[in-house]
Amino acid sequence: MEPSVPLLSRRIEMRKLLCLSIALLVTCLLPTALWPQSDSVRYIPKYYDPVLEEMEDIEDSLQEIQDSITSEIRDRQEEEKEQKKEDKKELRFDFADVTKPASPDVFESVFRFPPVAQYNTGTCWSFSTTSFFESEVSRLTGQEIKLSEMHTVYYEHIEKARNYVRERGRFWPGQGSESNAVIRMIRKHGIVPYDIYSGLADDQERYDHTALSKEIRSYLEHVKSHDYWDEEYVIEHVRVILNKYMGEPPVSFEYDNRTMTPHEFLESVLKLNLDDYVGTMSTLKVPFYTQGEYDVHDNWWNDSSYYNIPLDEWYGVIKNAIKAGYSLVIGGDVSEPGWNGFEDACIVPDFDIPQDYINQDSREFRFYNHTTGDDHGLHLVGYTEIDGRDWFLIKDSGRSARHGQFEGYFFWRDDYVRLKMLTFMVHKDAMKDVLKKFE
Repeated sequence: MEPSVPLLSRRIEMRKLLCLSIALLVTCLLPTALWPQSDSVRYIPKYYDPVLEEMEDIEDSLQEIQDSITSEIRDRQEEEKEQKKEDKKELRFDFADVTKPASPDVFESVFRFPPVAQYNTGTCWSFSTTSFFESEVSRLTGQEIKLSEMHTVYYEHIEKARNYVRERGRFWPGQGSESNAVIRMIRKHGIVPYDIYSGLADDQERYDHTALSKEIRSYLEHVKSHDYWDEEYVIEHVRVILNKYMGEPPVSFEYDNRTMTPHEFLESVLKLNLDDYVGTMSTLKVPFYTQGEYDVHDNWWNDSSYYNIPLDEWYGVIKNAIKAGYSLVIGGDVSEPGWNGFEDACIVPDFDIPQDYINQDSREFRFYNHTTGDDHGLHLVGYTEIDGRDWFLIKDSGRSARHGQFEGYFFWRDDYVRLKMLTFMVHKDAMKDVLKKFE
């Protein structure tokens, strides 16, 4: 009898499975060498086409030639730049026929410490006014105490940053300011001796606020660009920058075997009455015998307390004050042909303007068209007369005052003061008759 179809199919499947098993067993038992061989890979050195290599070498050679030519051109341009810098000339007045003071010793002058250099900073306003207050302390109390310029500068930066936040980034005034700012900062933060706080961080020997100013400005621009106006948060970050470059001012310190704060030092040691000092200008922008704003960039807080008086009276106060033993902080323009640090002297030459034409109008015209600018603050410390002309001894923290024979000093003739100086600060007793006109 023949098997059924399902049974036949199962037998066929079983035979297939048996054959497959036998084949796998044989494969496993056979030596590897008898296996069928397959394709293989291996690493070989990279082939560089010699024609393309030659072409690349030619291109490299051509580029080297171009680079060499470019380098020669750049070197020539740099040499030309240096030569132009070396050959550059400034228009300056020839002092050969000017009879000027022989030295600072010929002046009747007030006590002051030797000139201090501000180096690479825009802080003449603090150096000149601090020197002024040192002279005032000596005049009023007989004490000779060297004060810290940078204590005031530190806190002025804080107040500038605070104003920047409150005005939502209207502008950043930079390093400049005015003599009145020193009074503002001393009122708010006191003052300390130089030995307590020099403002020179680490092993610095010279003041350089380039990086300091750049970092503060960069940070405040970041604040503005992100519209972030948390005042105290911003101020704390500015303090970190200031502390990095200037060191942190003391909250209290030891002086004369006493522990005191900067305010206590002001009141108990210096004994300065800050209300006794007045800022004065002479401009046609404000009615005479009224107080008004000194309209310049460095008066960034818009101080409008300046007493405005006519030029002849303004100059008379300066002359009479120094002759009576009062020194003054004075500020104005220091970029004229008659300004010469190598001669230690400043005058107004006739080719600029004839002497008889120096008056209120010519002064105002130069202020209006910006040929007279608010460039620099200085300390007027002495007076003498030569051949009927007034000469003033000026203590200056700027670099040009160190180019001549008498480091840190200038001799100014009367015409320079009348035409180019814009403001002064003095003790009110030195101009009490003038101040009565404001009552």
